Amino acid sequence: MHKLRSHHWFYAANELGIQHKGALRSAGINMDSYSGQPIIGIANTWSELNSCNMSLRQIAAEVKKGVYEAGGIPLEFPVTSLGEELMKPSAMLYRNLLSMEVEENIRSYPLDGIVLLGNCDKTVPGLLMGAASANIPAIQLNGGPKKAGVFKGQRLGSGTDLWKYWDDLRMGKITNAEWEQIGKELSCGFGSCNTMGSASTLNGMLEVLGMMPLGLSTLPVDGEERYAITQEAGKRIVEMVYEDWKPSDIMTLNNFRNAIRVCMALGGSTNSVIHLTAVAGRLNISLFPDEFEEIGRQTPCITDVQPSGKRLVDELHTAGGIPGVIRQLGAIIDLSARTYTGKKLEELLNNEAIDQEIIRPHDHPLSQAPTLAILKGNLAPRGSLIKVSAADPQLLIHTGMAVVFEGYADMLNRIDDPDLHVDPSSVLVLKYAGPKGVPGMPEWGMIPIPKKLKNLGITDMVRVSDSRMSGTSYGTVILHVTPEAALGGAFAVIRNGDFVQINIPKRQISLLVDDQTITERLKSWTVPASAHVRGYPALYEREILQADEGCDFDFLKPKNAEELKFVQPVVGRS
Repeated sequence: MHKLRSHHWFYAANELGIQHKGALRSAGINMDSYSGQPIIGIANTWSELNSCNMSLRQIAAEVKKGVYEAGGIPLEFPVTSLGEELMKPSAMLYRNLLSMEVEENIRSYPLDGIVLLGNCDKTVPGLLMGAASANIPAIQLNGGPKKAGVFKGQRLGSGTDLWKYWDDLRMGKITNAEWEQIGKELSCGFGSCNTMGSASTLNGMLEVLGMMPLGLSTLPVDGEERYAITQEAGKRIVEMVYEDWKPSDIMTLNNFRNAIRVCMALGGSTNSVIHLTAVAGRLNISLFPDEFEEIGRQTPCITDVQPSGKRLVDELHTAGGIPGVIRQLGAIIDLSARTYTGKKLEELLNNEAIDQEIIRPHDHPLSQAPTLAILKGNLAPRGSLIKVSAADPQLLIHTGMAVVFEGYADMLNRIDDPDLHVDPSSVLVLKYAGPKGVPGMPEWGMIPIPKKLKNLGITDMVRVSDSRMSGTSYGTVILHVTPEAALGGAFAVIRNGDFVQINIPKRQISLLVDDQTITERLKSWTVPASAHVRGYPALYEREILQADEGCDFDFLKPKNAEELKFVQPVVGRS
């Protein structure tokens, strides 16, 4: 018999084997017919605190059917659910905690393979990071995008339309009653955002990365096709255990490159850069900045989905889904890449018709490359990021006077002040909103256009911050400035009246202040005091890496091949 990881528990010496089997028997698992079958963990992020993930209870049930049919024993367990709407200051603060929880559940329990169930933004990378570190056979499944609500005949996109109607409310273009109705229509059932936000981007990338069934991510929340694919995944994970087909065998540099290509083609979320960098980092693979920059120059946005386009994810699915995007990219994608199935991408693609109005040919794109661009300069020596496909083309080369907000509260207090010294050419700057500075790097980067300028018809301005923004957001917004203000550097000492220059074609962002002045300012700069002296936030502030390293914890990221090794527990008396 092929010796599995779980056998160390169930064939343990002395009384331990019978004790371990008895523990599962007491939980209602039939161990009387146990003969060494694989034990498959199902890590479920279902939670009533997270409507995005509430369909995952049914998904887990379908996985179990497949596992049983293939001869395995499925064991479902809960892990932290990172709900984007309710979790404050940001679900990003807890992504690494989820990854640790997944890794330590795998380490400490008798699991031979694992199926990861997530849907909302940070659950998706958090689950995958933990599985990459543990490196046992794994498949990841999502729950699907929510249905579209309708307001005055218009289908509503999650996030994207929320921001637009919020501006309308600020300007008095809609009533409070209409605003409340929009809120009700946006609350249209279980599922992740139905736009190309972080959840849709990341789940789509997982398909081409090889960790999720091809065609699954864009499927509606409920439906027999989703359940059938889910059951097949339950069968496949048992086979993967016997084959010892692990995440490190699947998520190679080549597959990560394919994932970046699809991200660009989708008009994907800026958040995906941080998350993909973090997942790759767990396997000692480096992506930022070179891979994103090289691939970004080659790959246009070909997908007409909000916020870069006008459509929603259900329309993308009908048009051909992620497989259709892969096919339209043609030679840009490496179809020899292997997935969790053991097969190559080219073996998994079909020849169904593609709606080329929604998924464009790569030589007739929605917008030219790059979709995402990395900018560097004295203001961001280690990089910053802009979603070019969602920006105003007229602002891609721009110089303007900085209007600086020393934190989120300062910005909220002053942004609509009629006396704010700002004009359409100004550059809005938000400091102390990065990984350490909050902590957690919330999605505060899409700074609102000041009301006095909205009244003049201004719809976009250059905005710069060390924070993130929702994948559903839009505008000429430069994010992830590294190092962040809380670490010092030029971004920490930028002042009102300084001039900021951006040149997207040349990938430059500069503070037009001489080095000597910056050095003098830094002499009087002090590190902001943190309120966190204990607990997880204090650990986060101490160990968090910057955006260019995926905002992972320093102690979770291997520094060399030796540190990739997953240390098994001693199986003895507890």
